[in-house]
Amino acid sequence: MGAKERVVIKLSGRVFGDDAAGELKNYSNMLLEIADHAQPVVVAGGGKIARHYINIGRGLGSDEASLDIMGIEVSRLNARLLIAALDDNAYPVVPTDLEQVSEAAAGGKIVVTGGLHPGQSTNATAALIAEKVKAKKFLNATDVDGIYDSDPNKNKGARLFKEITVKKCLELLGSENSAAGGYELMDIVALKVIERSKIPTVVLRSDPATIKSAMANKATGTRIVG
Repeated sequence: MGAKERVVIKLSGRVFGDDAAGELKNYSNMLLEIADHAQPVVVAGGGKIARHYINIGRGLGSDEASLDIMGIEVSRLNARLLIAALDDNAYPVVPTDLEQVSEAAAGGKIVVTGGLHPGQSTNATAALIAEKVKAKKFLNATDVDGIYDSDPNKNKGARLFKEITVKKCLELLGSENSAAGGYELMDIVALKVIERSKIPTVVLRSDPATIKSAMANKATGTRIVG
């Protein structure tokens, strides 16, 4: 029997919030179901805890690179929580670079990591991991239903794209905030990696049922096409 196809799933940092224990049980059950037919490689976001530390650090005068490292450390702590929820089904160590992710994935277990490099969002990290492990799909699970033509939290009339090109994404995100903790749904690095490696990508809401639907190729969220 050949190795399972790999899917990279970037999880919103919201998953690791106030009700993390209950949330993580639901997500771990979903990942175990996926693991029956594919190998999940999960990237944990930093969420509001990372932003909390970053905001305090910025107020104390820390440089942006140092703030990025704070966010990375929090995302790795979040990854440890998900590994704990998955127990023996997960690779027990949080990888800290692309080579370590690749080596961990070679063992066949569910791999969970956080950020890898300062100056790089977890979205970009997830895209690079998808490229490195030759993932068949990249699911970017966020706090909204997909990519809109404007911020749906500010504009009730925002239109959700069912499908969008990389070029259109780049136009929409051209004014992105590159400060630590301020990345958008997709940033330029992530989009360029998706474009060059032609990784099938879906931006969708971070919800176990929605992620399972995307794994079953059911229409949900926004598909990014070349």
